[in-house]
Amino acid sequence: MQIMFLGANGTVTGSKHVLVDGDTRVMVDCGLFQGYKQLRLRNRADLPIYPSTVDSVVLTHAHIDHSGYLPLFVRNGFSGPVYCSESTRDLCRILLPDAAKLQEEEARYANRRGYSKHHPAEPLYTTEDAERALDRLQAIRFGEWLELTGELRVKLVPAGHILGAGHAVFERSHDVSNDGQTTTVVFSGDVGRINDPLMNAPSAIEAADYLVVESTYGIRRHPKTDPMVELGDIVRDTVKRGGTVLIPAFAVGRAQSVLWFLSQLKTKGAIPDVPVFLDSPMAVNATELFVRSEGQHRLTASEASSMCGVARYINSVEDSKRLSADDRPKVIISASGMATGGRVLHHLHSLAPNPANSIVFVGYQAGGTRGADFVSGTSELKIHGELVPVRAEVRSVSNLSAHADTDELMAWLRGFHGKPRRVFITHGEPDQAEGLRKRIERELGWTAIVPEYRDVENLTS
Repeated sequence: MQIMFLGANGTVTGSKHVLVDGDTRVMVDCGLFQGYKQLRLRNRADLPIYPSTVDSVVLTHAHIDHSGYLPLFVRNGFSGPVYCSESTRDLCRILLPDAAKLQEEEARYANRRGYSKHHPAEPLYTTEDAERALDRLQAIRFGEWLELTGELRVKLVPAGHILGAGHAVFERSHDVSNDGQTTTVVFSGDVGRINDPLMNAPSAIEAADYLVVESTYGIRRHPKTDPMVELGDIVRDTVKRGGTVLIPAFAVGRAQSVLWFLSQLKTKGAIPDVPVFLDSPMAVNATELFVRSEGQHRLTASEASSMCGVARYINSVEDSKRLSADDRPKVIISASGMATGGRVLHHLHSLAPNPANSIVFVGYQAGGTRGADFVSGTSELKIHGELVPVRAEVRSVSNLSAHADTDELMAWLRGFHGKPRRVFITHGEPDQAEGLRKRIERELGWTAIVPEYRDVENLTS
């Protein structure tokens, strides 16, 4: 057995790992690179393996850095099944066509405005490509084994984080001469928070011979501050000076958390009764799916309905443009969370130059993204080929992250029974991955390594 590391190495995006068992190849996650240009260019480069040689894909969850490469993977020759949880399938049906549509719209806009270096600008993939990828999705139930071959099987167990997120557990059985033993390989996916206000805690994993674990917050601790209090302060201060609060937020997970806190603040009368707008069709659909997914999260049906009812939903581009032009105090939640594309760019273009406004980031900002530039204090940013001054107040509410921090990761790892033969640390910036490696070796006594992009690691049975 081998693991090929084709993404999320030295960075938090582009998750792609291939588990090789003899002639069988299973890709775990199939995500897009985001952030720095040299990373994004990998999305257009050929993979070191032919997609047609991969037998199946297993998705841990639906976020674009874990699923967004699927349309290109299928277009380039992959023809096998894509296994995932039911909620991941439903979310991919929302996210992948939307990602394709955004790329098509941005290519058309770049060609119309003439700011692209490529003539003509082309989307990475089309809506038609996304629809073909969706045809490959096959949902499996949490906790139920799926036979991939006569010797290899996989199951997903809940990971918290977002709806449908799972840890992927592979079990490889050996022949009788090996006393019927098995080798277990676990891919953590993104590990959720233990005490997340919306999502359930991640499942405990009993054992693994080999473990691939994320390290987004490998050595960082989430602050002890109350995000509800922080959001309330920001909204009150911004409304007092006549401004608008713009919150770039991931359509799945973070947008729902923000809506939940705003609904609680409004119910308590802790913020002025200004309108709240959710300007992202995919976030609207994901929020409605959240209401229908009782049991996969901590909210009751009435609490979920209250969360949905706090915002007015914006679906059309025309309504979104009118929203940007409206100078009355309000709160706008719009995808994407790192300000990499979508309608939020038009809102940033309109709102960033006004010091009365606030731009609030509510999650991790990968290096090379506009979100990271905003948080670092930049005075101007290029949006749609034009330099836009940043005079609005820029704030970060970091305790809204859906990722386990370093202490929560270590608590999850301590739940394992026995010592893995090796731990592979991925999905983190270099300092976070290396810091987690040292902590695992020091505190748990496990052998841990940080694989590099395109590394291949042999697994002994």
